[in-house]
Amino acid sequence: MAGHQSQLVLRAAGGGAQAEAEGDATALRDASERIVLDFPGYGYRQVTQALRRSGWGPVNHKRVLRVMREEALWCQLKRHFVMTTDSTHGYRTYPNLLADATLDRLDQAWVADITSIRLPTTFVYLACLLEAFSRRCIGWKLARQIDTRLTLAALEMALDLRQPRHGLIHHADRGVQYASTEYVSRLEAIGARVSMSATGNPYDNAKAESFFKTLKREEVYLKDYQTFAEAEANLGQFIDAVYNTKRLHSSLGYCPPAEFEAGHTQSMDEVTLSLVR
Repeated sequence: MAGHQSQLVLRAAGGGAQAEAEGDATALRDASERIVLDFPGYGYRQVTQALRRSGWGPVNHKRVLRVMREEALWCQLKRHFVMTTDSTHGYRTYPNLLADATLDRLDQAWVADITSIRLPTTFVYLACLLEAFSRRCIGWKLARQIDTRLTLAALEMALDLRQPRHGLIHHADRGVQYASTEYVSRLEAIGARVSMSATGNPYDNAKAESFFKTLKREEVYLKDYQTFAEAEANLGQFIDAVYNTKRLHSSLGYCPPAEFEAGHTQSMDEVTLSLVR
């Protein structure tokens, strides 16, 4: 009888452990699903980091990968492509200054680019400027026409937000919107150095390309905008409230750009204080 009771106790204990493990697995699945719903472009490593930051502790990335595979938490997104770079113009072009640059501070270099966004009956165009060190989007403009007014508006937004020193590297492709006399003159007026990608080489502006890939996978392709106003409002919300402040970037040690900038600024202030003392 005693042996039988011992077996019952062991079975009960085992059943309790199994139930606890199943509950933990369900909670992990639900938490992972919520993260992927908020950030559809996240891979398993970013989901793992997001879980850790939300209090899950040292959850194993292989376990997260298994959960994402089992629950099919992988995005299948449509893509549309419209050429936005017209480099067949008579304006001066410039060498790539970023190729050999070592970025170690904020507002040392900005990268700029344009992408198209589809509405039901037409395309609209989004110009953005990223701070190259932190990958923060510091300027953007959506317009119905793709011209220099579009890129200048994004640049002016960035200049209103930041105060770059003379010597800032401004990097873009060789499109007419960035090579035009009006745009280059504005850069020269603030003491910026003009840098351009090689013809037909998108990898020369990889940070901007990566930003637009994220923007489209995690915002544009999920919303299916019906009007210009809807697109403009949703893009602004995503850039300011999600991409800059919440989305984790592996290249930034799994921090959002705004958090990375704040940490970098604090570190630089501490270095300055130590030198003064």
